[in-house]
Amino acid sequence: MFVVATAGHVDHGKSTLVKALTGMEPDRWADERRRGLTIDLGFVWTSLPSGREVGFVDVPGHERFGANMLAGLGPAPAVCFVVAADEGWREQSADHRDAVAAFGIDRGLIVVTRCDRATDERVAEVIERIRREFAGTGLGGAPVVAVSAVAGTGMDELRVALDEVLGDAPAPTAPADGVRLWIDRAFTITGAGTVVTGTLAAGSLTVGDGVELFGRNGSEAVIVRGLQCHGRTVAAAGPVSRVAVNLRGVSHDRIHRGDVLSTGGVGPTAVVDVRCVAGTTSDVGEWVTVHVGTAAVPARVRPLGEEHLRLRLARELPLRRGDRLVLRDPGAHRIVAGAVVLDATPPALSRRGDAVRRADELASRAEGGSAAGEVERAGAVRRERLAASGYPIAEVPGGVDEVGDWWVAHEQLQAWQLRLRGAVSDLHQRDPLAAGLSYGAAVDVLELPDRALLATVVAGAGVHAERGLLFLPEHRGDLGPAEHAVAEVERRLREQPFAAPEADDLGALGLGVRELAAAQRAGRLLRVADG
Repeated sequence: MFVVATAGHVDHGKSTLVKALTGMEPDRWADERRRGLTIDLGFVWTSLPSGREVGFVDVPGHERFGANMLAGLGPAPAVCFVVAADEGWREQSADHRDAVAAFGIDRGLIVVTRCDRATDERVAEVIERIRREFAGTGLGGAPVVAVSAVAGTGMDELRVALDEVLGDAPAPTAPADGVRLWIDRAFTITGAGTVVTGTLAAGSLTVGDGVELFGRNGSEAVIVRGLQCHGRTVAAAGPVSRVAVNLRGVSHDRIHRGDVLSTGGVGPTAVVDVRCVAGTTSDVGEWVTVHVGTAAVPARVRPLGEEHLRLRLARELPLRRGDRLVLRDPGAHRIVAGAVVLDATPPALSRRGDAVRRADELASRAEGGSAAGEVERAGAVRRERLAASGYPIAEVPGGVDEVGDWWVAHEQLQAWQLRLRGAVSDLHQRDPLAAGLSYGAAVDVLELPDRALLATVVAGAGVHAERGLLFLPEHRGDLGPAEHAVAEVERRLREQPFAAPEADDLGALGLGVRELAAAQRAGRLLRVADG
């Protein structure tokens, strides 16, 4: 199955086109049909000449319904961009093109409609303008088909062209961190209960699955009670398809457009670091509306250099590395940038200069990358953070050591071990009477992200641990400046074994509490009793 979203200026014939292709009316509301204006998302489907099934998400073209348009484009893997031959390229044509580019949609075709109202010369002019407008975008080389949905001209050619475009699409792969279904509708059916719909772009859902619903009120566990694809009841739904999910365990009035069904693996986050990939950071104000999937959430912006931003969302969303976002000016209602998520669990920026350092770090990252590369860059990363960032974690990659919940770069682990041994040795040299380096001091010296990593570091560092202290066995016999005094006590005890030294005698030799404790640890003296 395949899913295609429409796009294009208002009243350029998007709904008429998909109705001619499918024989189904995409406008669901009586007011839409009365006014001849698409207000909300419409959903219809058909079979192409090859037998491929394709579902259409028909989006509104009017600027007042831009949020609905973006909710339709957000989860769609392909687009059918419509420009009317009689009117040509218009203002909302550019807005929709920018939205397609910002979401990173690079598969689809362009349809010049209403060719029965224009001359061949006019159609050629419109196609030339379209080519100029899409130059440098993902649809720069997309096929262009001229049609008249009313007269039927070019419709067969359109079906063939659409079939070829979808036939060349790569097969979707199952995500390693669970399925996410961005919800665009929620309603109730008598006898069935709550039903939600959305575009399933990757992975699969099966009747009986336990899923997590991420919504405005947090998350809750629900059960998949039933599934439908293109009006047919199915036991399992796979990509890419329009799917209706009957849910058990939640009322439909608790679900809204922009909520997400997830099979697990992606936790919610309210702070993400992103790279601008369409537009520039200079165009982005302090506040934006972030569009991702079918969601639209206000966010505060913190610039991080010339290409990167930190977004603090008004509510948590289950985002992961690689997600495409559209940033929209909430006042002017225009798209200011497109962005890709680089880190869904970024570190806090609390010290002076942290933002600059973070910008440099993000600039060094590849947009794709791998779990091994991320671990190598960071030194050590929790598995759950890697999963939340979209990296596969089923197998530990080469060059990485698994330490509890952490993945640690092998080179980083060796560096910590060398540094720990050096720190303990330095302590012995500075203060031979010291009992050893405390665990807390070792964590601070190594700047470990988690104290739980210390045991693994100690095990490979050649140091011993005893009573919360770390030491080198070869240094335990070195008493430094106390050596002469301890040797004198040993001499006296050899001569008179039962003449225990008095406190004054020890004081005269310069043997205080620390010196005696060091001698005891070295096995040179035995403390019979305090005092």
